Amino acid sequence: MHDPAASAPFATGPDAAPVVVSSVRGSFPWSVLAERHPALVRKVRDAFPYGPEQRRALDALLESCVEGVVEPLTEPAADRGRWDAWGGREYYGRSWFDLPFLWSESYFYRKLLEAVGYFVPGPWQGIDPFRPFKLAELGTPEADEELAALDDLAPRPAGEQEEALLHGSLWGNRADLGFRLAGPGSGAAAESQLVADDADVLRSLFDGGTLCLVADNAGRELIPDLLLVDHLLRHGRIGRAALHVKPYPYYVSDATAADVLDALRRLTAAKGAACEAGNRLWAALSEGRLTVRTHPFACAPLPYADLPDDLRREFAAADVTLLKGDLNYRRLIGDRLHPATTPFAAVTDYFPGPVAALRTLKSDVVVGLTPGVESALDAAEGHRWRTGGTHALIQARRG
Repeated sequence: MHDPAASAPFATGPDAAPVVVSSVRGSFPWSVLAERHPALVRKVRDAFPYGPEQRRALDALLESCVEGVVEPLTEPAADRGRWDAWGGREYYGRSWFDLPFLWSESYFYRKLLEAVGYFVPGPWQGIDPFRPFKLAELGTPEADEELAALDDLAPRPAGEQEEALLHGSLWGNRADLGFRLAGPGSGAAAESQLVADDADVLRSLFDGGTLCLVADNAGRELIPDLLLVDHLLRHGRIGRAALHVKPYPYYVSDATAADVLDALRRLTAAKGAACEAGNRLWAALSEGRLTVRTHPFACAPLPYADLPDDLRREFAAADVTLLKGDLNYRRLIGDRLHPATTPFAAVTDYFPGPVAALRTLKSDVVVGLTPGVESALDAAEGHRWRTGGTHALIQARRG
């Protein structure tokens, strides 16, 4: 078995854990750059009738990301200076595989948007290259079944609803688990796959104040996030919520403001409890109790330790900031290979306020496990439990 830390030379300081890189052939980060990214370029190329200019640019990106080196954004990219400052000046001209994984992966998506003409005047300006994949999720029979299951949840006590919706938000991108609303005890298998469970700590932070929810994926993951927000607002568990999404398409399925609207329309077009929740969320947006926020830092190839001052103030003022998904978790932990038993609170003590993470494990980075849990997982599954999306965690720090 390879050791991901063996080729991670970007640690700074004697006590810093190594930053994840992609240079170990066969490792998970290597497979993302060498296999997943080229496959995505081909998929995007086939999903739209792009013209010769865009197709040439996509072909060039395909070649560059496997065999070439990182190149600056072309002029007149408005955010070139920002990417230069985010590390580009140091990394241009180097292999994609020799850089911090977080930086390489993030910059790939910015270069893909450049290739399809997302930011420049023309017919493809503002056209989300991942939109067909996101919308396809919302129209599936599984989505219909999950929304219909909300009717079975409605008569239950509020606390039981909250627990189910919290786990729905956690497992929302796991199509086989759905929202765990089938009935009492139906979540036993899912609970056995939790490697850490601070749900009680997290729920204690819902105390009538402000929730900042930093979203992850669109489609069938965003809907349970919205349903959780609706429940918390409806029952006075929070007074207001700020939903943070990406300012532009990113990491294929990451949610943007347009995706929030698509999810709301999907809810309001449903029947029963799902429609009622959609209408309440629509009203909450209109009244300002729920706001949608975007910020350039949401697409930065940087850890949350580098939060800009305005976001730092906003998160500091919240009663809890809830980070969804694997990428947000990686940024929270710094995308560093800390020992898995490193306390979550110790790694996140820089964060300006109470913070929690809901995450299915899809990358090497993880902290906050007990030695017994880690050793049992390693013995049973080797390294696969870290990256396969079959396990999850709920972690929280009060302040």
